[in-house]
Amino acid sequence: MLDDAIHFLTETQETPNWERLGQHLPIEWVEQAVRYTGKASIRHRRLPAEQVVWLVVALALYRHQSISEVLDDLDLALPDLQTPCVSKSAIAQARQRLGPAPLQALFELSAQAWCAQDARHYQFKGLRLFALDGTTLKTADTPEQRAHFGAQAYAKVVSSYPQVRAVTLTDVATHLIRCATFGPYGTNEMQYAKELLPLIPDDSLTALDKGFMSAEILCDLRNNGSNRHFIIPAKSNTTWTLLEPAGDDVLIEMKLAQQVRKKRPDLPQSWRARAITVVDGQARKHILLTSLLDRKRYQTADIVACYQRRWQIETSYRELKQSMLGRALTLRSKTVDGVYQEIWGTLTAYNLIRLEMAKAALAVKCDPTEISFIRAFHVIQYELHWAAIVRSYGKLPALMQRLRQRLTDLLNEERPGRKIDRAVKAVPQRYTVRVLKRDLN
Repeated sequence: MLDDAIHFLTETQETPNWERLGQHLPIEWVEQAVRYTGKASIRHRRLPAEQVVWLVVALALYRHQSISEVLDDLDLALPDLQTPCVSKSAIAQARQRLGPAPLQALFELSAQAWCAQDARHYQFKGLRLFALDGTTLKTADTPEQRAHFGAQAYAKVVSSYPQVRAVTLTDVATHLIRCATFGPYGTNEMQYAKELLPLIPDDSLTALDKGFMSAEILCDLRNNGSNRHFIIPAKSNTTWTLLEPAGDDVLIEMKLAQQVRKKRPDLPQSWRARAITVVDGQARKHILLTSLLDRKRYQTADIVACYQRRWQIETSYRELKQSMLGRALTLRSKTVDGVYQEIWGTLTAYNLIRLEMAKAALAVKCDPTEISFIRAFHVIQYELHWAAIVRSYGKLPALMQRLRQRLTDLLNEERPGRKIDRAVKAVPQRYTVRVLKRDLN
């Protein structure tokens, strides 16, 4: 009886078009990315290029499931009565044919559009606030990936897994990733940061970690755009010339080193900035350097508050590597191209979640960061599964409206500020250590 009912439901429902779920990720963008990279499918396949793009994005949303399970649960393969199931080898071959380029093109196209959608709601005195920072991801330990990505080297040993080094530019207000670049671990973060500088929007303020303290980076960020500014902590060995009497907010001038001028003769001989002294909760002094020289418009407290918000994007990396990847030790892919493809798909999926959270936050007039990412992530997972089961296109607007309504109910509880310094704790052992009696003698 139950089997008959299940067969009836299966046979009477239409074949779902998962592309319709892309309310914010139009199928036109997917097709444009595939055509632009020359990866469009010519022959008829159960997994054409456009469907594989959706599959890679979906894999980031369902890290706890195998690729075959995601393909079947969301019905991403085109229907075929003769071969109802898609083999694992066919899925792997489809991903290899696609490559990483379409996923990169799709991410760049969508990220630019999504970050600009509601930018006017999150401006700081006419400027959009971004943060530039780096992170690492571990890959499966294969000879190919170890040779390409490399790994962190310690005093006597090499890291157990190859690692990917990445740098992202994140919108601080919505946590949408505006642009990203990544590659071998041996490439310095400074080099990756230089690749992102041309992509920083005009009329913006970018907060950087002190590791990016470089005259070349700061001057390029400031000069190669319109009204682009920075905030960055000064290193302890940074030197400058005071242009005003000493104080907590002074104008300074910094000269470029000779080796920098020799390498980049197009840079100015010197550049100016404001040096703002900040005292933290532990009575330690820090100095922030910023190119916002107008003290009347950009007051000291405003600049300090902007830089403190930069720490919030550290949670973006935690959400990507722990919440979305399910605390997995490594990425899924076993090939170099697969790793690049997977990361671009994960970034797009992350932005999809963050965009829905931003839209829900606007509806109830709160900050997007006040909504719980983990609970929103689980809600979206459920809604996508439900949409695939219902298979009714007419109900999609209602489903999306219900999704946003549920997101607005997931506001984070207000927590007090940090009371103790951040610290790396020792990882507890999985098994208890048994001490033999002879070891005690």
